[in-house]
Amino acid sequence: MTALSLLFAYLIGALPVGYLVARVSGVDIRQRGSGNIGATNVLRTAGWGPAVATLLGDIVKGYGGTWVGSLAGPDPQWAAVAALLVVVGNCWSVFLRFRGGKGVATGLGAFLRITPWALLPAAVVWIALVASFRFVSLASICAVLGLPLAILLLSYPLPFVAVACAVAAIVVARHRENIARLLAGTERRFGEKEQKTRRSAAGTPVSGVER
Repeated sequence: MTALSLLFAYLIGALPVGYLVARVSGVDIRQRGSGNIGATNVLRTAGWGPAVATLLGDIVKGYGGTWVGSLAGPDPQWAAVAALLVVVGNCWSVFLRFRGGKGVATGLGAFLRITPWALLPAAVVWIALVASFRFVSLASICAVLGLPLAILLLSYPLPFVAVACAVAAIVVARHRENIARLLAGTERRFGEKEQKTRRSAAGTPVSGVER
């Protein structure tokens, strides 16, 4: 039962919501824009409706996958492991040959399940940075880096602090290209349209410059 619960947590996290939503709209999201299956790239390539559906779907699967995984046992460490597996599933999906998203929206759903109050300061940071600079990547990185401290200060169980640190490390690593573009001054701002960059099967730009 424990193994099955945790396996289902990963598989729920691995559901490629953005890819499926974009395909319904006639777009292969892996071949467009940044090649990422998250809501930001869906917005740039398929529009607001698919992007909102992707965002909500990723949040729901993060919450639901963490709940299913927590059925492995009543101790907090099982819910913490489930939250981590859901994010891992989103980032390295077995359904997409272990490619995937960046873990932000799915992580939001996971921590909404286990540490909801700690998300308030993270949300304030995210909203303030997006409103000020319009860089979703920068806002996401800063918000997730502050999450472990918020969880600790709010006296949630220590396994939740540990998993927040692990998820923060994953999210930052998955944003390494965004970090490079932020440093180079070439990162796209929120609301900017897709540049018509075609991508190879490996997810790298075929021609032109990815921004």
